[in-house]
Amino acid sequence: MDLFGILSVSNLPVDWSFSTGLKMYVVESRGGAIACMLLSLFLLGTWPALLTLLERRGRLPQHTYLDYTITNFLAAVIIAFTFGEIGESTAENPNFLIQLFQVNWPSVLFAIAGGVVLSLGNLSTQYAWAIVGLSVTNVIAASITVVVGTTLNYFLDDKINNAEILFPGVGCFLIAVCLASGVHASNAADNEAKLKTLANRMIEEIGDLQVPLFEETCLISVGRDKENVFGMTEKAKVGTADFLLEIESRRAIKAYLSDWDGRGWASLAGLLCGFGNGLQFMGGQAAGYAAADAVQAFPLVCTFWGIILFGEYRRSSRKTYILLSSMLLMFIIAVGVLMASSGQRR
Repeated sequence: MDLFGILSVSNLPVDWSFSTGLKMYVVESRGGAIACMLLSLFLLGTWPALLTLLERRGRLPQHTYLDYTITNFLAAVIIAFTFGEIGESTAENPNFLIQLFQVNWPSVLFAIAGGVVLSLGNLSTQYAWAIVGLSVTNVIAASITVVVGTTLNYFLDDKINNAEILFPGVGCFLIAVCLASGVHASNAADNEAKLKTLANRMIEEIGDLQVPLFEETCLISVGRDKENVFGMTEKAKVGTADFLLEIESRRAIKAYLSDWDGRGWASLAGLLCGFGNGLQFMGGQAAGYAAADAVQAFPLVCTFWGIILFGEYRRSSRKTYILLSSMLLMFIIAVGVLMASSGQRR
């Protein structure tokens, strides 16, 4: 997502950004820029939750991602033909349709390469959500993006942001990464303890079996109807070991053409991501792309959805809650600091 800032402020000819379709309606006020960033923050923090929801319901990630990419492209088209066509077209600031026919293949190929890298990054995080969870994955990915992207954007964007404010904000993201690692380790230990307790209780009922924990937990779900397990989730308390097992047993395999269940959510995720990226770019046009990296604190929103929709961190230990609260606090501070570093583009 941070590629928007890097691409648009590189030291290429003026018409480079026009030929790639990145030029659009310009937000000129600092307040408007911050409003765009905040809305982008919400949108970019919501679409990962929708994709995670579908994965937990059993939809194959590649099917979900295909639907997501279609509407993500649609969002870009909508932005191009709305914001890209606003205002009078001039030689210095041509509208989108005029830009579309400009010949500048080096710039076009550069932009395409950026889009490929961005898509691969989003695809890889989709699988990471299923392994380590929504919150932790986005914290680490977003923080790495900020550390690398914000630094590059600061120097490429004529240093219009206040460095004394900007880089302490970047430091807050680094602290959040360390706290996220602690949250993941602590929460994993909590879940292991829950599963161990449940397994021991079931073993007492079926006999003294000396088997590994994985096999113990598998014994618990033997005989359950996986097709009906979604309905059973309502009976299991969120955050319990039984709840964790039912989530795992819900994941199934379907053929793409007949896999319509959840396609609407995947399509909505693509739209949210596309408009979120567009709003981030518009905010960066006015206030500087380094400041616009404040939207990389979208794990704040992801964590909210993770707790509400998926029961992440429910019934965890006090240590986990302390680390989680500290991590979220660092993101809140980082958002405020990066937005406070906003400059005014000449």
